Amino acid sequence: MSNKTSLVFKVTRHTPELITPAAPTRYEFKELSDIDDQPGLWMRVPGIQFYRSAPNMLGTDPARVIKEAVSKALVPFYPLAGRLRKKEGNKLVVECNAEGVMFTEADAEVSLDEFSEAQLHPPIPCIDELLYDELDGYDGILNSPLVLIQVTRLKCGGFILAHKINHVMADGSGLAQFLNAVGELARGAQFLSVYPIWKRDLIRARDPPQITCEHPEFDQIPDIPFGDDLVHKAFFFGANEIAALRRSLPAHQKSSSTFEMLTAVIWRSRTIALRIRPDEEVRLRLYMNTRHKYKNPPLPAGFYGNGIATPVTISTASLLTRNPIGYAVDQVKLVKNKVNEEYVKSVADFLVVNDKPRTTRTHTFTVSDVSKLKLDSFDFGWGPPVQGGPARGFMGGPTPGYGSFYLASKNSKGESGILVPIYLPPLAMERFEKEINGYLDNSVSEYPAPICSPRSFGKNGVTLNFGVGVKA
Repeated sequence: MSNKTSLVFKVTRHTPELITPAAPTRYEFKELSDIDDQPGLWMRVPGIQFYRSAPNMLGTDPARVIKEAVSKALVPFYPLAGRLRKKEGNKLVVECNAEGVMFTEADAEVSLDEFSEAQLHPPIPCIDELLYDELDGYDGILNSPLVLIQVTRLKCGGFILAHKINHVMADGSGLAQFLNAVGELARGAQFLSVYPIWKRDLIRARDPPQITCEHPEFDQIPDIPFGDDLVHKAFFFGANEIAALRRSLPAHQKSSSTFEMLTAVIWRSRTIALRIRPDEEVRLRLYMNTRHKYKNPPLPAGFYGNGIATPVTISTASLLTRNPIGYAVDQVKLVKNKVNEEYVKSVADFLVVNDKPRTTRTHTFTVSDVSKLKLDSFDFGWGPPVQGGPARGFMGGPTPGYGSFYLASKNSKGESGILVPIYLPPLAMERFEKEINGYLDNSVSEYPAPICSPRSFGKNGVTLNFGVGVKA
């Protein structure tokens, strides 16, 4: 897999240490939810934030400030200082034993201005130097620290915060809640604005389980690997680009959300670029925050577990690529709208009944929109970061190519927008760029009348209306 041009610099690490809660915490075992401990989440997710020096913080060591704040935050977030154990039925529990999180401080012979704009965006080319992750003697995600943190001081007075959190403990919203708490404590707060609440039992499978919805996201289909020869590019969509994409929509879809429109364009363009056989099934999978879906009872505001669902919609490559873009937009809306309270409860029941299967990745494009999580806003006293978000630019475990994050970002002109990292084989990337540029310069070729009809699409019970000759 090709990478960006690496920025070479020396990093001197101190000996990693375990940071324990600043005050005594309760010893107990806490069960994870049936959403938390599904095998697809058995991984550590890396993130990173870049900070400039601040005149009001001259002479203050960011590693010391953040280390002390983490120790304080681990008092209310005490399960994060524990260790995962496995019990019967492949069920994970947290032993809340206050063993601590792994913390490393380091110094780098580089300044923030030496990073190019591209090197501040995922995938971060020097992440191995910026995040210590050699957990020798630990058994994978079991019996090992649940959070890893490295603070690297820069010669310009700024610093870099890199971290990994075990996904079974928290999703993106949960991670943001923890880092916001660390920031509040680092800035001297005596009380948190939002206190963490466990309550994983609220998304436990029902007794007895009641699978009331279809869950094709867990279809067991053999993986078709992309191979190692992948290239990476990040595509920026600011106000001008979003306006150009919107012009490609038929009149009745002009009010579609930016997420719906952008996802439809990228999924369709990616499918065209990969030249998947017309009769092959292609899937779109969304990582969706479902916290607001729970009504009876609602999830509390401080819940920091995995409040997610990963629904899919399925099409043939032919229907997706030969229809106008309106077809793809309706498919995105379809998969979003299927997620309600009953659906997320049915997911937990399905996982338990079927021994927690993994989701399928073959011909699947997975999207996780973290642009609203404000991962570029954590303030430890130096102000918000210059850039922040995932350290990798892809979804789907350790293998790139199967999906992407949507990140809040700014371009070189300071314009705000959404950054979309994409991994594809070299020739497919050329075709993908051509498709995207066609939308942006309004040169996408005309497509014939739709080749699907509501009758032939009745499996999902959705009526699709398209105009003849609409630009894709």
